Order: sequence, then structure tokens, then C-alpha cells
Amino acid sequence: MLFLWHPDARYAVHAMNKPPRVLILTASVGAGHLRAAEAVELALKQLAPDAVVRNVDLMTCATAAFRRVYAKSYLELVSKAPHLLGYFYDLTDRAPSATNKQDKFRMLVQRANLTKLNPILGDPAGWDIVVNTHFLPAEIIARLRRKKKWPLNPTTKKPVPQFTVVTDFDAHGLWANDPTDHYFVATEEAAISLGRWGVPRDIITITGIPIHPVFAQPKDPKACRDRHGLPQDRPIVLLLAGGFGVGPIEQLFEAALKVDKPIHLVVVCGKNDALKKRLQSLSSHPKSDIPHPTSHSTTILGFTKEMDELMAAADIVVSKPGGLTTSEILARGAAMAIVNPIPGQESRNSDYLLENGAAIKINSAAVLPNKLNQLLANPAKLANLRASARSLGHPHAAFDVAKAVIKAAATV
Repeated sequence: MLFLWHPDARYAVHAMNKPPRVLILTASVGAGHLRAAEAVELALKQLAPDAVVRNVDLMTCATAAFRRVYAKSYLELVSKAPHLLGYFYDLTDRAPSATNKQDKFRMLVQRANLTKLNPILGDPAGWDIVVNTHFLPAEIIARLRRKKKWPLNPTTKKPVPQFTVVTDFDAHGLWANDPTDHYFVATEEAAISLGRWGVPRDIITITGIPIHPVFAQPKDPKACRDRHGLPQDRPIVLLLAGGFGVGPIEQLFEAALKVDKPIHLVVVCGKNDALKKRLQSLSSHPKSDIPHPTSHSTTILGFTKEMDELMAAADIVVSKPGGLTTSEILARGAAMAIVNPIPGQESRNSDYLLENGAAIKINSAAVLPNKLNQLLANPAKLANLRASARSLGHPHAAFDVAKAVIKAAATV
């Protein structure tokens, strides 16, 4: 039996006689589910280099019509009608039921529009375990197992077990899909929520939300500033637009430049190139109502894979409280200023952060300068926010999930 070693001794694991075969299923409905899947995949490959891991986005298996309704409509609601999204979030906050007419219709639609998933599930080599970072594949597999249609492991002839990773700080009812063999959640509150829908506590583990393994590596803030050409003599405020660059980022950008104390403002625009160009123009030609535009400096970025270093360099991160982004911020111990939480999952994430003293909340761009002025003028409060963030962080969550997957695969 081989012995696999990871630089952090807590993740040393004994390998199986054969490499584990792991199927990771997710859905590109927002960027967070994809990033959680990637984090688990990378951690698995570090802990078990010989593992066979396939990471599948269900939207690549869906018909064009299904993708348009399921994924694109979600982004449109986030951008144009977030309160409607919150209404549907509350309306559907219950465990799926095989006897409920709405759930039966939804499953029928899924089955008709995701037929390309079938060959993956039925891979002739078989799978030892499947890991979901979105509730859609978890519901599909649970239905197949209830109907005895889920392919058996070709060696053991047993049903392939599934694990589910919840990617927010609370658990919506749609995450509870029976049968699921184990759940990984961010908080005790999420575990209690799953229990409300009948999930036994002994199949729930609190790991935090899996984030990229790079966040498990300590980073020196000064060195990160130097590497990215950021000044050492002033606070760094990091403004995040999310992976898709949506939200009132221009208003927040202009508001941040009204802060009294000189700051360096870093904006990450994600994949929204048009937003990046507009902010670059605003940075070069600030509006006349900005009191002292020359006292501030800016860096405008598009999509970046160096978020961990930017967060390490930042004093304050201004962001929506998505589960993955929030987990990254906590892992880096940055103070968080919450803006524009989506009603539903992000408002619950916001509540968790505020209750635990790891963030402040900014309800509009108009009050952002005042809130940042107060925080920057109070080093003790800023330090307390950062300390609370570090205490809530789970930088090794991806490794904790991966270790459990490898252990379970060894018993299949």
C-alpha cells in the first residue's frame, strides 16, 4: 500500500491498491459552484496523484434551451430582478419530494434535457464515488438510485455513493436529496438546516466551503503588494465584481474615490471587458464631484487567477457575499465590506458574517465613503474584523473533503 504525502502533515493519506475513480459534478449557475468543484479536484490530485478525476459541468451536457433557462436566466435575475430571485429562493426552500407534482415535473424536464450525462454516469470503467458541488446533479443521482437505475460499481456491484458539498453558509432545502451518503457544509447552522429536511447529523461534516488549495499557503502581504505593483504606504481596498462582472460596480468605484484618506483601489472586473474599459476611462478622467481624485491611485484588472495574493495584500475587500468569494476572504483574513447581497443565499451569508463580527455592511454606494472612512480611522476595529475573519476561515476545506472522498473510495 502506497503512502502519499502532503506538505501539511494532517493530509498524509494511505493510498488504495488501485487509484480511486472520482466523478465531480457541478453546474455553471454562477461561478462559485465551478470553483468549488475545481478546488476539490485540485486537492484530490495533490493527495492522490494517481486518482482518476473527471470534473463535469452539467450545463455542457444540457440542451441549449435548458442552459438558457437554467443558467442564463439566473444571471439575468441576479442583475435585473434580485428580489424576484429571493422570492423563488424562499418559495422553494424545502427538500425535493418524489411525490410532489412540481418536483416530478422538474425531474422530467431535467431527464429530457440532460441525456448527454448518461454516458458519463455509465462509463464502462465505473466510478468509485461522485461528488456534487451543485444540488442539480445530486437530485438527478438520488432519483436514479431510488429507481435502481444508477449504474453499479463494476467491481463491487454496489450503487456508487454520492457526496454533496454545500457552497453557501446555510443550506437551502434543494440541497437535501435522499439518498446522499455524506454532506459537507460550511457551518453548524447549515447542518441544522439539512437536519430540518431529515438529513441525519452523522452524515454531515463541517469543513467549510472548498476553495482553491493555494489559499492554504500563507502569503506575506508586503511581498504580495510588491509582486503586483501595489503601494506599501496606504490602505489597499479591493473591489470585486464577481466572475461575470455584474452589479453597480461603477457607482461603487466612484464612491470609493471619495474616501478621505488616500487609498489604492484595486478593482477586479472578472470576464466583463466592457466594465474594465469603462473603469479605466473613469480612472483617467474622474468626475468633478470627487473631492481629491489625485490623492488616490487605482489598478483595474480583468479576470485573474491571482485572487489569493490580491486578497492577502488587501486591507478591506468590498464584495457581494457569495459563498466561495466569502470563504476566500475569510481564509486570507481580510476585512469584508458587504455590498448588494442577493436576497436568499447571499443575504443568509451576510447575516452569518455580521453576526460573527467578520464584516460590515454597506447598503448603498452613497454611504460607502462614510463607512470606509470610519473603518480606516479605527485601526482597532479593522484589526478585530480581520481577526474574526481568520477565526471563521477554512483554508484547508478542499483537502478535508478530498481526504474524506479518498477514504470512502477505498471502502467501495
